[in-house]
Amino acid sequence: MSIKRALVSVSDKTGIVEFCRELSKLGVEIISTGGTKNLLAKEGVPVIGISDVTGFPEILDGRVKTLHPAVHSGLLAVRDSEEHQAQMKELGLDYIDMVVVNLYPFQETIAKLNVEYEDAIENIDIGGPTMLRSAAKNHAFVSVVVDSSDYDGLLEEIRAQGDTTLETRKRLAAKVFRHTASYDALISDYLSNVTGDPLPERFTVTYEKIQDLRYGENPHQKAAFYRKPLAAADTLTSAEQLHGKELSYNNINDANAALQIVKEFEEPAVVAVKHMNPCGVGIGRSVLEAFQKAHAADPTSIFGGIVAANRIIDEDTALLLKEIFLEIILAPGFTKEALEVLTKKKNIRLLKVGELQSGQNRKSQFVVTSIDGGMVVQESDVHSVDAADLKVVTDRQPTEEELKQLLFGWKVVKHVKSNAILLAKDSMTVGVGAGQMNRVGAAKIAIEQAGEKAKGSVLASDAFFPMGDTVEEAAKAGITAIIQPGGSVKDEESIKAANEHGIAMVFTGVRHFKH
Repeated sequence: MSIKRALVSVSDKTGIVEFCRELSKLGVEIISTGGTKNLLAKEGVPVIGISDVTGFPEILDGRVKTLHPAVHSGLLAVRDSEEHQAQMKELGLDYIDMVVVNLYPFQETIAKLNVEYEDAIENIDIGGPTMLRSAAKNHAFVSVVVDSSDYDGLLEEIRAQGDTTLETRKRLAAKVFRHTASYDALISDYLSNVTGDPLPERFTVTYEKIQDLRYGENPHQKAAFYRKPLAAADTLTSAEQLHGKELSYNNINDANAALQIVKEFEEPAVVAVKHMNPCGVGIGRSVLEAFQKAHAADPTSIFGGIVAANRIIDEDTALLLKEIFLEIILAPGFTKEALEVLTKKKNIRLLKVGELQSGQNRKSQFVVTSIDGGMVVQESDVHSVDAADLKVVTDRQPTEEELKQLLFGWKVVKHVKSNAILLAKDSMTVGVGAGQMNRVGAAKIAIEQAGEKAKGSVLASDAFFPMGDTVEEAAKAGITAIIQPGGSVKDEESIKAANEHGIAMVFTGVRHFKH
């Protein structure tokens, strides 16, 4: 068997002229449609119009041209079936040995700002996926090409033996079905959101591979890094790596955690993360001051961590960063001088992200978490509060400074693994208790970490106090104010304890569990 006829119809015409010219030199007859046919003819590549094959004109503005028995019989005929051979001969139909198709740019269309619904619908390809699926189903006999990166390899194979191997055709068919599945997933997601049904009876997601990773959380686990189509510019998947080693699985998770925290702030902020939890967060008048606070919050745990900033890293900040062993520094940018300083460290990864959507400007997205045998889907937690949302439940009102620190702490504690307690003072974290099985245990860890800094600090809790013991621990440490959701059947016990110790306490009415 050899490749004698190829049907070519592409929206992305990268490399198509050169590919078809080489096929033609190898004796392959090229059939094509619309704009692809016109381009090939203009470039001097011998080409036959699809209408010459079907005996029917392209109609309805090109919507119907390849949906014809003369096309799909040529693709689907089983070549070693005597019955199929007889029918093809009787009807005067010819086989098609190769299909080269890529689809209408639906993803690029819906990525446009304020895209019109009608424009999106018009860019749903019908004939292309149908040809791809027909050819891929019959890959025992038909080569199907959806990716221009495969052109050169295929030409080498055809030059060598006049055809492609079955192994190659299987690989290409698998790629086609991945491609059409992804294409349909984008369409279904778009229409589900348009119709107000983002959590439908069937939830299909698609991602594009960014890179293979050396391994996952541990060396015995395989892993890869994928990007969601249309990912925002301020996401890790859209970040530009300016320097350093490839990212690891754990780097990616930690960097994403740091990025989500730093987006909470509109003022200059720096976040240090270790094992998905913030170990130091600071805000200030400049990125330098914010980093100094983040570092002072926990100078031990920041070692080997990830640092994210919401402002461009300048030279003065870079000189301080350079003195610490860090895995990643992530920011909207780096000055030339800062890059000169930091790139002297061979292995540190420097990541540039797009302009951050911060504070209340953030939009909720649906987050997918795999479980054994399935997944759960939820909106991302972008809920925020301001002073007007708080309910003071104690006799003492928080001071203006305490209120500022309480709101700061609340922004950070939502990103700490539950049960979570966080102490804040001077616009920086001073103690973090993360991932404990009971809340008072998390409080004790945060207080112990803070040491003398606990005195005069405020405490933030991601969920309500089941009893008054956490307030008692806070009082012993000299904590002056508390922010928590409230809603416990024993709220009065906590309020009473706070009143007895002169602690101001406010309720948010919202919890921030993070698992």
